[in-house]
Amino acid sequence: MWRILFIAILWTSLPTALRAQTQGHDWQACRGEPGAAAPVLHDCRPIQGVIDPQGRELWLRSVVQRPSGDDPVALYVVGAASSEVWLNGRKLGANGRPGASPSTETPGRYETAFPIPQRMWRAADNVVVVHMSSFHGVVRLDNPVGGLMVAPYPWPSRTIPVAITFLLAGALFAAAFGFAVIYSLRRSGSSLALAGLAGVAGLQAVFESLRALIPYAYPIHGLRLVGIWALTAVFAVLLVSYVVSRFWPHARRSLMALAVAAVAATWLAPGFDLKTALALMVGLALAGVAAVAGVRRRLPSARLTLAYLAIFMAIGLLFPNWLVDLSYFLFAAGFVLPLLMAEVVRLGREDQQREVALSRAVARPDCLTVASSRGVERIPLGDIVAVVGADDYVELQLTNGRKRLHAARLDRLEADLPAGFLRVHRSVIANLVHVRGFERKGGQGRLLMDEGAPLPISRNRLPTVRDALDEPHLQGADANS
Repeated sequence: MWRILFIAILWTSLPTALRAQTQGHDWQACRGEPGAAAPVLHDCRPIQGVIDPQGRELWLRSVVQRPSGDDPVALYVVGAASSEVWLNGRKLGANGRPGASPSTETPGRYETAFPIPQRMWRAADNVVVVHMSSFHGVVRLDNPVGGLMVAPYPWPSRTIPVAITFLLAGALFAAAFGFAVIYSLRRSGSSLALAGLAGVAGLQAVFESLRALIPYAYPIHGLRLVGIWALTAVFAVLLVSYVVSRFWPHARRSLMALAVAAVAATWLAPGFDLKTALALMVGLALAGVAAVAGVRRRLPSARLTLAYLAIFMAIGLLFPNWLVDLSYFLFAAGFVLPLLMAEVVRLGREDQQREVALSRAVARPDCLTVASSRGVERIPLGDIVAVVGADDYVELQLTNGRKRLHAARLDRLEADLPAGFLRVHRSVIANLVHVRGFERKGGQGRLLMDEGAPLPISRNRLPTVRDALDEPHLQGADANS
């Protein structure tokens, strides 16, 4: 956002400045060749559309008026091209070396300024000539020339916006480290996804600030744009992965496949700003769908997550340029930093709840103390048909079709449950009391329960399941399937 405001203010503050962006209103394309002191131009024609030197040599000509006042000014050339500039037949300088072929061109910087001495101005009708070529672009850009303009010299400082961006980047990298530590302790997929979200957003903040920090050669600009889109695409997929795992785990596979396909399809959009904005909007929209499912299931934090996603979706629809600039990093920081604090607080609370649950379990060994959004509830172990993992939560499938969410991880619960419960899949624990048979279907084993749908059996756990069940009965059920 700060770049857009800065350029807009500067643009309107130049009373007699040369204002020529990609529309090329005041520019003519000519045939030209070097002369003794200045290039010789002929057959000049007005440019219709964007100024595009990609894959060719281009001679440009424009007539401008002298800026009022005596403040220093410069001709700024912003674009993916090498360039040389003349004013009134005298050379201002060169940015790289334009040429008629890749072998004769030396790439210049993406942004450069050619200071204009006051003595070079005429009273009226100053002729600017720009020689450009672009044979070393990594990708083809829809708007390769971002600006040709006379503006105050030097360019106003970008220290404050760059400092803000790097402050956000530092906060995001710190959040990535914090979630990585939490993942090493808990091995939860949500912590890993949040570490990735924070790290990717922090890295993109660095990429966004390169133009203000490094006077890089124009071919790098193409790589930078591809990198920004790729990082945004990864962020969008990770955002969907986190929200789906937390609020709608049963739809994770289908929504993740849709997210990857939809985000990849944004590469087909014209312009890298649009590609990047669409990739992020796809992630916000699909994450919003999962958050809606969480709201319908009355899961904790689902409403807050949905509201936050909706706010930034609205910003993206109303002000798309804001979304791909500073507001993107504000969204990322505002999303992951509160979650980091919440995770740290929850770790402490879970330790306390575990101690209380263990104490109650000693007093009631036939019950499981369940902590959920409804409070604390004691559920007889005999009522539990199966336990299904849902990242940081588990779903208890109970008799009579009842279900309960329990704020515990499957690995921890497996260690606390008695021997009658068996881990039959990476995300399923079955109560053997409720098993009525075993069958094979599609090359995989399934446990038939006296209530509810059959439970999947992992191939590597199949021998353990066979040993745990009555072998003659098992073989008979297998033969009947």
